[in-house]
Amino acid sequence: MDISWWGFAVLAAAAALVGFSKTAVSGANTVSLAVFAAVLPARESTGVLLPILIVGDVVAVLTYRRHAHWPTLWRLFPAVAAGVVVGTVFLFWADDAAVRTSIGAILLLMAGVTIWRRRGGADSVKEPRDGAEKGEAAGAVSGKGGPGASSAGRVMARSYGVLGGFTTMVANAGGPVMSLYLLSAGFRKLGFLGTSAWFFLIVNTSKLPFSVGLGLIDGRSLLLDAALVLFVFPGALIGKACVDRIDQRLFERLVIGATVLGGLQLLLR
Repeated sequence: MDISWWGFAVLAAAAALVGFSKTAVSGANTVSLAVFAAVLPARESTGVLLPILIVGDVVAVLTYRRHAHWPTLWRLFPAVAAGVVVGTVFLFWADDAAVRTSIGAILLLMAGVTIWRRRGGADSVKEPRDGAEKGEAAGAVSGKGGPGASSAGRVMARSYGVLGGFTTMVANAGGPVMSLYLLSAGFRKLGFLGTSAWFFLIVNTSKLPFSVGLGLIDGRSLLLDAALVLFVFPGALIGKACVDRIDQRLFERLVIGATVLGGLQLLLR
């Protein structure tokens, strides 16, 4: 890949943002997605970005592994698998413009729905149960079974799961979708970050064989990854230092804001 020093510097900043998003404001790496697609050919950019995302996922899991809510994850995975299949079928006929427009519209629609629900009090975040911040999903609003325990919660989990699988398959853009789901489910910061960390480590790792088979990941892309991945770690450290200073309401607003920004970037490119 013929990349100028300026182009490499921009990609390095985007890689650092991946680390920051994985440990602080999930969904912010939608900006990284847009940067990679602008500097590199759109198709090849997804293959270069995927290993960098996985490294960020590993760092996030090591940082927040005790705060994951596994019932929520198991509830999501079947729907995500269905979304990946739908995304694969979609890629057979859709061009880049259709993919960008579809994902951008989905992100903006869900951000609007999330804002509307929260302003109406439907998803107000409750205080965590005793010990919740030490290993459970903090602040879940669906009762003893956690997020999605109710019938309505299961429908929401399936809907977001399908959309998350679809968007992560076609453009590595599942982060904002799952961020909105976890906000809607009432997760507080640590439960949010721990659950999303495990979710994306498992999902992104499972995509590796398909990306290799499609020729999106090869020796050249891995060589570029080896240089860029170093920038993930300082970004992750900055994110970890910042997250403790961000209160819950600001955290939620940053996540929704990053989602809206990512959706607009995809629509306006």
